Amino acid sequence: MNILAIDTATEACSVAVSRNGQVHARFEVVGRGHTQVLLPMLDEVLTEAGIRPAEIELFACGVGPGSFAGVRIGVGIVKGLALALERPVVAVSSLLLIAQQAFDRGADGPLAVSIDARMGEVYFAMFERGEDDLALETQAPIVCDPRQAPLPAGSVRGAGSGYTAAEGALATRFGEYLSSVDVNALPDAAAALRVAEAALRNGTAQSADALEPLYVRNQVALTMVEQAQLREQRSAGRD
Repeated sequence: MNILAIDTATEACSVAVSRNGQVHARFEVVGRGHTQVLLPMLDEVLTEAGIRPAEIELFACGVGPGSFAGVRIGVGIVKGLALALERPVVAVSSLLLIAQQAFDRGADGPLAVSIDARMGEVYFAMFERGEDDLALETQAPIVCDPRQAPLPAGSVRGAGSGYTAAEGALATRFGEYLSSVDVNALPDAAAALRVAEAALRNGTAQSADALEPLYVRNQVALTMVEQAQLREQRSAGRD
């Protein structure tokens, strides 16, 4: 089966193609430069894999949470291609992509994944290694103040940029619960390939017109009044 996966939800941009199990992938940290690198990156992996867009049988898309603009770029490209080709799509949480990478690299036990959501907040979800070593979501994605993130029941591994947000407040909150943390972990589309194939087998792939971003938070930015209130709350919390 030929599968194409894309993720642009964070400062990373990644594209991966699986042609009958052989993976061709690109990953680059681009900040806000997704629109400049995504299509050339896509062309490179398709050329390397020796297939045309029309030969893609299944699409996978990192749908967020993450940067509002970044999420829309990836979702827009995948949705357009899948609609044109009338192919099914698998929507994958960008938090799950980080978890799947960790499990693919041999991580054990519960995993607490977090992405910096800006404005003093983090995106957060919990995962365990499930059947066929696929990441299993045990805490749905939320956005929260890292100082108020749900505490785990026991020892967990941490991953993601959320652990550096707000001066490392999430790591401080977890304290001794946190056995290790990879603050540099970012979503990679290559991790979506097996997830997408499993979803197709399980009948959970969807039509392209149903593909939507997973924003979690509906507000892009704080007003000036809200920013002042947030600064006051943080200052009071340090006193």
